[in-house]
This record gives sequence, C-alpha cells and structure tokens, in this order.
Amino acid sequence: MRPDDLAPWKSLTRLSADSIKQPLSDWLRSPERFARLSFEVGELLVDLSKQRLNEEIVDALLALAGAARLDRRIDDLFEGAQVNPTEQRPALHTALRAPLASRPAAYGEAVETTLTRMLDFAERVRSGVWRGATGKAIKSVVHIGIGGSHLGPELAVRALEGAKGAGPSVRFVANIDRSALDTALTGLDPETTLFIVASKSFTTLETRVNADSARAWFLERMADLDALKHHFVAITENVEAARAFGMGPEQIFPMWDWVGGRYSLWSAVGLPVAISAGADAFRELLAGAHAMDEHFRSSPLSGNVPVLMALAGVWNYNFLGVSNHAILPYSARLGLLPSYLQQLEMESNGKSVDLEGEAVTVHTAPIIWGGEGTNGQHAFHQLLHQGTRSFTADFIMVGQPDPDDVHGRWLLANGLAQSQAMMAGQDADDAHRRVAGDHATTTIVMRQLNPFSLGSLLALYEHKVFCQGVIWNINSFDQFGVELGKTLSVPIFQQLGGNSAMTQDASTRGLVELLRGTTG
Repeated sequence: MRPDDLAPWKSLTRLSADSIKQPLSDWLRSPERFARLSFEVGELLVDLSKQRLNEEIVDALLALAGAARLDRRIDDLFEGAQVNPTEQRPALHTALRAPLASRPAAYGEAVETTLTRMLDFAERVRSGVWRGATGKAIKSVVHIGIGGSHLGPELAVRALEGAKGAGPSVRFVANIDRSALDTALTGLDPETTLFIVASKSFTTLETRVNADSARAWFLERMADLDALKHHFVAITENVEAARAFGMGPEQIFPMWDWVGGRYSLWSAVGLPVAISAGADAFRELLAGAHAMDEHFRSSPLSGNVPVLMALAGVWNYNFLGVSNHAILPYSARLGLLPSYLQQLEMESNGKSVDLEGEAVTVHTAPIIWGGEGTNGQHAFHQLLHQGTRSFTADFIMVGQPDPDDVHGRWLLANGLAQSQAMMAGQDADDAHRRVAGDHATTTIVMRQLNPFSLGSLLALYEHKVFCQGVIWNINSFDQFGVELGKTLSVPIFQQLGGNSAMTQDASTRGLVELLRGTTG
C-alpha cells in the first residue's frame, strides 16, 4: 500500500496548496481555536492550535488514517500481532506497563515476576539491605548501556530527581570513549558501588567494552572474583554470558525479544530509575504510560491525542515541506528529552523501504533535534526565527508555577513567547529586525513533572511514532541500518592495531594510516 496512492493523500495535496497562502497568524484570530484544537489526556494538555490545521484538513487527515486502517493496526499492536514483520515479532512494550489482568496471557506472568523481582532488588539497594562484598551499603550506581538501554533510564532518573528519597546516586556510561568511563568512576569506592550492565545480547560492542573495563577496575581494587556477584547486575537476554562475566542468578534480570531497546524503559532496564526514585515512583511511571495506552487504544481517532499529533506531523512533513522538527523542553529536568526522542523517532521511522520491501515513495521521519529552554534561545533560536530553513517544534512545559517563583514564571513566559514569535513573527522597517514567523508548533503542558505525567508523555510519543509508521507503511520496530557501521568497524579496529591488511577505500585507508601513526 503506497500512501500516496490513497484518495485522501491526493485531497491533502490539494488542501496544502491553499493552506500556505494564508499566514498562520490569521488562523489564530478565532477565539474558539484553542478550545477546538487543544486536548487534555490525564495530566497532559496538548495544544495543536498553532498548527496549520482547520476542520477540513483534520477531516482529510482522519480519512487518510482510516484508509491506512490505523484503527486496526492499533488493535494489532495491543493484541500481540506480528507488527514487526521483518523480525517476525510482536512489539509488546505496552504489556510491560499494563496491570496483570490486562496483559496477553503468554507474557503476563513473566512480566509480573520480573517487575516484582526488579523492584524488590531496587528497594533492598535503596534501604541498605543489599550489601557489597565487605558488608557496606551501596552508595553509588554506575549504569552501563547504550541506545535504548541507556537513553530512557538516564532521562527518567534526571527528570524524577525531585521524587527520589535517599537512594544512591546514579551515573551513566554509554560512549565507548574511555574518558566517559573514567569520569563516571572518579571518586567512587568499589566497596560501595553497584554496576548495572544493560545489553539484550550482552555483546553490544560499546557496552561490553565498558563493562569489561569496569570489571577490571573493580577487581584491581577488590582482588576478589567472588565479590563480583555483590557489585554487578545484568539486564540481558543472554543469561549464559552474564553468568560467565561473574553474576549469579539473583543478579540477572531478563529482557525479551518482543521488546525493542528504545521501548525497554518499562522493563527491568528501568532498574536505575527504581533505585534512584523508588519502587512506588516506578510503578507510577508505568501507570502514567498505561493511562496513555488506554486512551490510545479506546479513543476514536478524532479525539485520540497520539493520532492527532501523528497526523499533524504527517501534514507538516509530507504536504508542507518541513524536513526537521525541534524538541524544546522548558524544564532543565527534561533536558535529555531531545536525545531520547531522536532515537525513538529516527531509529523507528528513519526508513526508505516499505512493508512490502519496496522503496518508499514519500518522505518518512524528519530530522529530530533540539535543546532545553531557555539555553537554546541564546544559541540556535536565532536560526529558527530569522534563518531560511523550514521546521516545526514541540514545546514541553511544566505548570503551574508558584506565583512567588520568579524562575518558574520567567521559564514559562519565555516558552510561551517563543512559540508566539515562531507563529506570528515581527514586522519592522529595519529588514535586519524582521522575523517572518509562520512556523507551526505544538505545546504540551504537564500539570506537574512527576512519574505519572512522565510516563504519559513518553507513551504519547511512542504511539505518535507508531501511527506515523502506519501511515507511511513502514516497520517502526526494526533498525537494520544501525548494524552496517558496527560491521565495518571490526576490520578497521584490527587495522588500527596494525594486525590486519589494509583493504579499505583510499580515504579510509589514508585516515587509518594517519591515526595509527598518531596513536602509535
């Protein structure tokens, strides 16, 4: 099914030509527009009123969703159908946060058992019941992972720092650069440090190299192989490799092939979140995501917030010529959200082949980037306001501030002002001071930043990405493009050590020779 062969696609193409003739600021003159195009779901409010949407366009987009059988595909997702056909798997991350009675029977007990074990372990670490090899309580946790095993947990730990009690501090290592690990280990006492190694295969290059180096650091100081089982925990599908590393059964938590890495925060991969914020906070995180799941699964498409966000994106990317999308959280605690969403969106929908194995005929995911406000206003916002590139943006804000909180009021005032400026711009006699405006944005308001609202926010984006993949007729759950660079790095690694014949292209060969000379 080519999306551009569907009748609604052709209707939307005609509508787009007319829509760009009217400045976006004119669309905002109707006093009822905010009420019509803003939607509350749980503790979130999603405002689409600054999008270039009207009733006719929304109806045509909903018709496109209907023609793509989006409602049926949503059911498939939750029912455990093979929505990842290239790897012949379901994608059941929603089962990880559903109550036991709501989970597919084939997965429910395994999920519940693992969740109970993981949260019990987290509380034992937090309370000091779990002790290191010398009997001392754990004071520091070093989480070693990369990609989906890293981005979600680090985002959530940072976002929920205000919710945690007296849990251990948590540090994260992802980059294979040795300096990243050295920085994480600086000042730590091996007797009071716990390492979490998160890797589905337990062979992911960056994670395994960092884990091996952390293990060597630990053993150099403790000189006791038996101590490893008190200080190293694995989250993996490869139990045998974790046992060989030195971990006992109690220190190994499972991952499953029906949960993709970028959707794994809700699994045992969330262990650092539970250690940092507590078991109750982690359950609230799951509850917030499940509440969004229920809204997504049961709401008609016309009032379904993830669906409407997805359709607004399709409208912008495929009909209005927008090629990049900025994520602008106006909360320092959500500063890692752009990086998290880069992986979620671009690894999921950065595809050029459709479900039938044919070349796609429409653009898929945009380039996702961004940064936290107000820092970005003094960096890249100049290009957003007066540059020549098209873009859309999501503003994520946390309200409501205490009237006496000057910081909170200024933070929200700046976020609202930026979205207004991107929409309306500014006319001026001096050409250097003109701001064109006419950029569509979405604003998401979290009533509070707590575990429940964070879970809802992340699930909202997960479902938005899935819907866009359905519209584009692509598989949002594989990521074969990630593998090529890993494969090519193996012979280069050998060549940099002088242990392999040079068989590269002229440029790569010259760079290898240069770097080998530099490092030798």
